[in-house]
Amino acid sequence: MDRNTEYRQELLQGYKQMAMPFLRYLPWFESNAGKPGSSYYQGAEFTENTLRFPVYDSTLLSFVREASKSPLMDRNYSYIYTRNRIKTHDDERRIIESADLKDWDLLRGILSKYVLGGMTKGVLWSQAVQENIFYLILKQMQKIFEYWDKPLDIG
Repeated sequence: MDRNTEYRQELLQGYKQMAMPFLRYLPWFESNAGKPGSSYYQGAEFTENTLRFPVYDSTLLSFVREASKSPLMDRNYSYIYTRNRIKTHDDERRIIESADLKDWDLLRGILSKYVLGGMTKGVLWSQAVQENIFYLILKQMQKIFEYWDKPLDIG
C-alpha cells in the first residue's frame, strides 16, 4: 500500500511540474469565458473584398507559446479523440469535468488539440477561450492537485 502512495506522489509531483506554470492564466481565462480570444483586424482602407486576419489577445498568445513548448503537449492527441469518441465541445467539457488523476492524458490530449491544432487552424485558440476549454482544463488540473495533495497558493 505504501508503494502505491509513493508512486501517486511521484506522479503528482511530475504533473505539478508540468502544469503549475499555466495555472497563473486561470484568472484571465475565467474573466474571458464565453468571449472570443481574438478580433479581426480592419485597417483604414477596409472593404468587403479585403482579407481579414485575426488579432489575438497577448495573454492568449503567451499561454499558447508557453504551452506549445511544454511537456503537457501530446502530439498524438487525435488518438485520444478517436479512442474516447470525443466529437463535440460538450463531450470535451463532460470528460474534463469528470477527469481524475488517472485521466491526466485525456486532459493533455484535449489541451493539445487546441494549442497545437491552433498553430495551423487559428480559430481553435478562439474556440478554446469561447467554449471555456482552456479554463476548464486548468481548473480541473488544479482540483486534481488539491484533492490528492494540498490546496495551492496561486497568486
